[in-house]
Amino acid sequence: MSDARKSCTVQTRIGIDSKMRNHTRDFSRVSAETTVHYPLYVQRRDGQGYRGVFADFPWVEVEGRTFDDLAENAERLVQRMYHRSEHILPAPTSDMSALQALDMDDGEGLWMFVDIDLTNVQSNSVFLQISLRRSVLQEIDLAAQQRHIGRSAYIALACFHELAHAGDAGALRRF
Repeated sequence: MSDARKSCTVQTRIGIDSKMRNHTRDFSRVSAETTVHYPLYVQRRDGQGYRGVFADFPWVEVEGRTFDDLAENAERLVQRMYHRSEHILPAPTSDMSALQALDMDDGEGLWMFVDIDLTNVQSNSVFLQISLRRSVLQEIDLAAQQRHIGRSAYIALACFHELAHAGDAGALRRF
């Protein structure tokens, strides 16, 4: 079968709270668990204190004078970043061999797991599953990469464009 005819399933999250058929599920909660353990790669800073980078959020850097300060600052930062966000909180990486294979692990630091309390963290996203031809998905990924946005954001933007085309004048302003 040619690549153009193969299909794949895309799981993405777009938009606002939702209810599923036959039972209510609050997708505004990031996780059913209240505390999740995220790996943080920690290195000693020049001078005093520590600097950490999350494996699952490599763009997030956190600092602290002690390990406890570092863990508290990391937890607060992740909570602030994801509360009422359109972004999905990724599942934590727990495989140590996968963590040690990351570029951020230069052998000069250590891994610690930070407890992130998600009790009050709410997401504005819902789960949506769609099926697309693999070639369409590849085109979406390429276009999203060129615009420096994620797949979910690109699909959401396409939906808003279609709503605007269908006569919803305020659709694009909501994005």
